[in-house]
Amino acid sequence: MIIIDGAEGEGGGQILRTALSLSLVTGQSFRIDNIRANRSKPGLMRQHLTAVEAACAIGGATVEGATIGASSLVFTPGRVKAGDYTFAVGTAGSTGLVLQAVLPALLQADGPSRLVLEGGTHAHAAPPFDFTADTLLPLLARLGPAVTARLVRPGFHPVGGGRVEVTVNPAPLRPVEFVERGALRGVRGRVLLSNLPANIAEREVAAARAVLDWPDDAWSVEDVPDGRGPGNILMLSAAFDQVTEVVSAVGRIGVRAEDIGRQTANRVAGYIASGAFAGPYLADQLLVPLALAGGGCFTTVRPTPHTLTAAGVIRRFLERDIRFDVREEGTHLVTVT
Repeated sequence: MIIIDGAEGEGGGQILRTALSLSLVTGQSFRIDNIRANRSKPGLMRQHLTAVEAACAIGGATVEGATIGASSLVFTPGRVKAGDYTFAVGTAGSTGLVLQAVLPALLQADGPSRLVLEGGTHAHAAPPFDFTADTLLPLLARLGPAVTARLVRPGFHPVGGGRVEVTVNPAPLRPVEFVERGALRGVRGRVLLSNLPANIAEREVAAARAVLDWPDDAWSVEDVPDGRGPGNILMLSAAFDQVTEVVSAVGRIGVRAEDIGRQTANRVAGYIASGAFAGPYLADQLLVPLALAGGGCFTTVRPTPHTLTAAGVIRRFLERDIRFDVREEGTHLVTVT
């Protein structure tokens, strides 16, 4: 059994999600202690417990100690089975992060699967649905499997209530090099607004436009009448030949709309100027598929503690060498062998 200290590295929920994924694929049991020890509210939250329950459902697994607030659990995988599954977080917890825990196993299952995920689709500190659909899934297709995702209904904090439908057609994973992103083909600034005054979106857009020299027709504000909320999110997309990066920020109480717009714009401007293929969140999510494929590489901006921690967990389950090399132009080349 693999023993994991959940306080290592960035000490958040990603350690648990990565361990769940790799346990299902490799058949190795694990125990994790000090779950989310570095967070303001440590232990299992609702979305993390849903990820554990989802892993148990698709993998015929058993778990000991999985309750809200638990700091330790033992996970014993069984056999992954394709099928139709519905998982409801029950709060505004991220549906994207629940998907992150089970998708790697379903990519190599014995047949197609369909997932219905209910909860937060555009949540703080988590990739929004648009990142999953526009950034991650097209790259997974280049590794072999075909995965599609459809947003049925957005869900925002604190109500949640969003719904996403995902289809997974597995295929053997092949190593791929994601190094050059190609030419910039288009940019887009988009605000989703649910049950909130329109001036919030207008202020976010105005602040972002003060940073980015993007054309008028690149910007849009979309009122979401069926979105559970109130809530809003600003998403800035840069589409290159080989990859589309989506940088986002969720509006929150106590954070000015102008700050949301300016900070998000600075982040996407930094990514565009970097020349890197993968932004920090994409770097996190490419590591596991490439490790399961047996190799591959990608360029990224400066690796985050999230990325470095994920690499450490991968090394516990798989015999993989993951290197982070600084290139002359300042990007980092991440190589999995």
